[in-house]
Amino acid sequence: MLNADVAIIGGGPSGSTLGAMLKKYAPDLDVLILERERFPREHVGESQLPLIGPILDEIGVWDKIEAAGFPIKIGATYRRGTTDELWDFEFFPAKEFTDEPRPARYKGQRKQTAFQVDRAIYDDILLRHAEGMGCVVRQETAVRQILNDGDRIEGFVLDSGETVTAKHYIDASGNAGTLRRAMGVELEEPSALRNVAFWDYWENADWAVEIGVGATRVQVMSLGFGWIWFIPLGPTRTSIGLVCPADYYKTCGKTGEALYAEAIAAEPRIRALVGNATREGELRATKDWSYVASRMTGPNWMLVGECAGFADPILAAGLTLAHAAAREAAYTILEIERGELDPDWLRAMYGETQEHRVRQHIRFADFWYTANGRFTDLKEYTREIARDAGLELDANQAFQWLGTGGFVNDGFGLAGTAGFSLFAVRLLTERMVERGAELAVAQNNVFKLNLQRAEKTQVPWYKAGRVHAIPCYRRGGKTLPMTAEYKAIVHALNFDSKANRVLESFRRAALNPALGPEPETNYWTLIEGLEAMVRDGWVQASVVKGRPLPELMVPTVTDLIHPNVEG
Repeated sequence: MLNADVAIIGGGPSGSTLGAMLKKYAPDLDVLILERERFPREHVGESQLPLIGPILDEIGVWDKIEAAGFPIKIGATYRRGTTDELWDFEFFPAKEFTDEPRPARYKGQRKQTAFQVDRAIYDDILLRHAEGMGCVVRQETAVRQILNDGDRIEGFVLDSGETVTAKHYIDASGNAGTLRRAMGVELEEPSALRNVAFWDYWENADWAVEIGVGATRVQVMSLGFGWIWFIPLGPTRTSIGLVCPADYYKTCGKTGEALYAEAIAAEPRIRALVGNATREGELRATKDWSYVASRMTGPNWMLVGECAGFADPILAAGLTLAHAAAREAAYTILEIERGELDPDWLRAMYGETQEHRVRQHIRFADFWYTANGRFTDLKEYTREIARDAGLELDANQAFQWLGTGGFVNDGFGLAGTAGFSLFAVRLLTERMVERGAELAVAQNNVFKLNLQRAEKTQVPWYKAGRVHAIPCYRRGGKTLPMTAEYKAIVHALNFDSKANRVLESFRRAALNPALGPEPETNYWTLIEGLEAMVRDGWVQASVVKGRPLPELMVPTVTDLIHPNVEG
């Protein structure tokens, strides 16, 4: 019999991050991680987003990851639709990226970049770090049976015959969903997109661009029957994969190997990069359609990471979703252990947060495929996406549909969707649907707060090892949290509805260090917040003749999204 406070199935990024986070803030907790494989082991999903950086830093592993020498991901180069145009989306402007020795510290420009990781190495570092933090790690140990009494878990039976008992049980087993399946939790597939992926690893492929010391952009290239990813994982190793509709694969009459080879040969940019490279020669395959669990918690258990939901990899969100969920699951357990907040509320908020985040990424991926113009059979599906959001739209109206996704409650202090800022979403959408996406803050001169029929409630804010209950308004599936940023916006709108007066109030509020150290950044955060509130219906924007429009030079973030200049 093995006893623990927290028993975790799975030692991948979700399980190891969860374990390390628990030990950081509650060293006395007994945390057991059960991993069925022996690390290091191969795994797909190598490209990250910058939102992972602060989590790695919080658990004290960022320096170890940086020391591994993984390429720095500064953004991505896309070939979209049917055109030959290449365009770059950058987390940090390449022209401003400064050469610095590696390994570097987590500060300055490195806070706005990400990694491209060899998962065999990356996952091993994370698991060893969790063990170093005090977690008990059992590799090559599979959970064979879940013991339960109704919806409450009583223990795990291991392949060794041992039984594990704990206060909290965690499923971080990825798409295996060991606990999820045993508890009968169903999966919903909110997207009609059904894709398959084929990939292999290459030695000595050229990088498309090398920026500073070890920085580059991943390549995402559209084809007539799918898209290719090209992700450098180190000085000589590169992951190259093909994603295509499952129906196309079934009807094309070609093997996965033949289809993969055809894709590499058909894409001139990728073909040139692998001209002097060699394949490892083991083609891997998986289905990658999106799903979300019907529920993510029970009385004493939680689903974390990919077992709870998966979004199409076009935006490289997988690891971000995994790390973020692990952090918030750890915070939830820590708060339940303190006994100061309602545990049912904590679990419910954890589940709601994860579901919203996964669905947001799924919608954004759906938007990509529909607006991309390559998959012509998805034109009808555009209406299906829109109907699901209560709208009747075609692909050329995609931005208005995208605006229904919930810009405010994607993350506190970030007005955006799927991890992108609102201004970046605007320009990204312009690139994809080839039409302007006007911002309300620049086109109206009256902004009236609209909180009618909104329910006052609370939402969680996860910070410094604690879950804070933040007052908020809810209406029609949208949430307006009263964080410092949105409080400042509401205060300005209560004082005056005239646009220029509102912006004057923003300038004063931006000096408040509670919003951040840089007043100009704070100011644009408030502008983005106001735009998000308009799109979510919390503010009614209008034009009164005779009054000037706001004197506002809205950023176009052209430094971050622009035509590719390297060719």
